[in-house]
Amino acid sequence: MSTRREFLTQAGMVTAGLMIAPHLVSAKPKSVVGLQLYSLRDQLPKDVKGVIAKVAAAGYKEVEPFGYSKQNGFWGLNAKDFSSLLKDNGLTTPSAHFDMNGYLVDGKTEAFDSYIEAANITGMTYVIIPSINGEVLKSADQFKMVAEKMNKAAEICKKAGLQLGYHNHNFEWKPIDGTTFYDTILKETDAKLVHMEMDIFWVVRAGQNPVKLFEQHPGRFALCHIKDRDKTQTDLNTEIGKGSIDFKSILSHAKLAGLKHFIVEQENYINIDPYVSIAESAAYCKNVLHV
Repeated sequence: MSTRREFLTQAGMVTAGLMIAPHLVSAKPKSVVGLQLYSLRDQLPKDVKGVIAKVAAAGYKEVEPFGYSKQNGFWGLNAKDFSSLLKDNGLTTPSAHFDMNGYLVDGKTEAFDSYIEAANITGMTYVIIPSINGEVLKSADQFKMVAEKMNKAAEICKKAGLQLGYHNHNFEWKPIDGTTFYDTILKETDAKLVHMEMDIFWVVRAGQNPVKLFEQHPGRFALCHIKDRDKTQTDLNTEIGKGSIDFKSILSHAKLAGLKHFIVEQENYINIDPYVSIAESAAYCKNVLHV
């Protein structure tokens, strides 16, 4: 049995050790980095099971699918089978991009209902609007009309145990009638129901400041796309850490932003194998950005 002196001595050693290595106290939990599967849009239709296995092997723990339809499911797999595939590879899917134009523009609910069903089967939290048909974004009144429909869609999601999100490109900052579509979304939608998925690449490309948006709308950004900008061909992507975007600075404000999910997306590849590319980006996000 240890004496009190031995206990205090051991406690002192532990304390001293923590003083030498304080990171043992403040160490962050293991990083969870996601991948937007649009990054592998050419590969997925040919071999969805093989691609998902390679995504897991590249170091990802989450994926964000796109392009779901009730007829074709997720690249030929229904929601239940796709969910099983992810689980078999140690992956989860907190969100997906669903084409919401049918509901937001035309008022049709059939596809939206199928999205909610698929999202719940696969264990998602967020139904993400990936973009909006530009035909309904030509006036401030149309901006407000879409924002109102977003609120209604968010209420429907809430009743189903889900949350609605919006993913930006750069057209949202085109000034029309003294405002922009992005400003309208942030002002006119319910902050508790409509969450923002900031695509950092597109924000920067639009000439906007991600940190300033975080400061102006704290807690509003539940998800983000981490997508770097090639230093030479500025309309193209490169691996995270190789481009011109200062992710260290931007993501140091993650708590202020409300960020919970960090999702890599690569829209193109410059002289590199896609699987090598996504593995490099995952490693940088975990080892350098510590997301």
